Amino acid sequence: MYLIEYAEGVVADLASLRAYERAQILDTVEEQLAHQPTQQTRRKKSLPGLVPPWEHVEPVWELRIGEYRVFYDVDEGRRIATVRAVRHKPPHRTTEEIL
Repeated sequence: MYLIEYAEGVVADLASLRAYERAQILDTVEEQLAHQPTQQTRRKKSLPGLVPPWEHVEPVWELRIGEYRVFYDVDEGRRIATVRAVRHKPPHRTTEEIL
């Protein structure tokens, strides 16, 4: 089982959301990242080569939750998944545009 940590900026990202959206995101993060955060699925994918504006461990991963994207990285040795940012992704916008 992986420990899930939240970077400092995630608190601000979540604070701007409605309670329902915030709960949905937090519940999905716990469900999807606690056991196999580096297994690609329909919702999770690695983003090799992405250079986000925050400190991270390569590679950065993306978890899709409706119109929101959760960006995280994983320290396999310590078994920690660190959520770095939560962003709203409107249709027709690229990942780079929302960072």
